Amino acid sequence: MKKFSIIILLAIFTIACNDSSKEEQEVRYSQDSEQINTLKAVLQDYEKSDWNAMRKHYADTAQIFHNSKEGMNIGESVNRHKETLSGLSSYEFIDEEDDYEMVVTDEGHTWVNFWGDWKGTIVESNQQVIIPVHLTARFEDGKIVREYAYYDNSIMMLATMENDSLNAQQDSTPTN
Repeated sequence: MKKFSIIILLAIFTIACNDSSKEEQEVRYSQDSEQINTLKAVLQDYEKSDWNAMRKHYADTAQIFHNSKEGMNIGESVNRHKETLSGLSSYEFIDEEDDYEMVVTDEGHTWVNFWGDWKGTIVESNQQVIIPVHLTARFEDGKIVREYAYYDNSIMMLATMENDSLNAQQDSTPTN
């Protein structure tokens, strides 16, 4: 009976130790985190064209790669956004299509992934385009230090070319 009691106590002790070590483990995956909230704020600032607020979420040394192997800093990224968005009457991410996740890698790097659909309306034609987007951002000390975005920009280019073609046809059509 003594042996049985000792075995039971050892089993309870082992289970208790395993449970406490699980509690001490860092969360490696989540769909609700401080970093996800920061990326959501970045996208909201982008949608409002609040470039100063958006910049505050990036480290001074952040490198941003949008459909490119060439990195740029946040100032260059903002300027590129302004240029790209100048021909649009509206733009936004379709909230119902958004999905976020935070992952901590084996090396301890925190990344937030975003998948969603971006929608914009071209000023001249009032044509609406929808572009699927994947964005991933690495965080350190609450700030984005590296960002990658992947999207098919040809959708916007084709819509713009169609608009230019229609304008050219209208300009060359003789009026009586």
